[in-house]
Amino acid sequence: MLPLKAAQGLGLSGDVGMSHQFRVTIDSGTYDLGTWTKVAGLTVNFGSCQYRCGEDNEMMTFPGNAKYGNVKLARAACSDSQTVQKWLIETARKIVPLSGEIQMINSMFLTVASWELKECYPISWSITEFDAGNSRPALETLELAHTAFLPAELRAGF
Repeated sequence: MLPLKAAQGLGLSGDVGMSHQFRVTIDSGTYDLGTWTKVAGLTVNFGSCQYRCGEDNEMMTFPGNAKYGNVKLARAACSDSQTVQKWLIETARKIVPLSGEIQMINSMFLTVASWELKECYPISWSITEFDAGNSRPALETLELAHTAFLPAELRAGF
């Protein structure tokens, strides 16, 4: 991690880390999917809507509905992969969207930031090919769909 003075000198505040991990839990900890080294797709796009009132030629522009991207998690395959497999099997039998949480943790295992995924469920899982002659670990990837990660009061509209 950057020393606090160095972080402040760069205009950064709080706990700035050079290497974070991401702890993922589903259904308030019922499924602890362990730590992941990469998270991608944690995005929201509001777009815009245009409206013309009456005979006025002036267009008004408003934020549109929130659209959330799928979240992709990646890590070296490990013993936590068994918990992911268990969740995938149970989800395949009965699809029930559950809440999920992604916690960014620092080198001291303290939470730096977190995001709650509303109504999330797995849409894909993969692992790289197994090659004993390759000196790289097998990488596990999990992709989650969800309906939101912003608090409800921010999702309700503007």
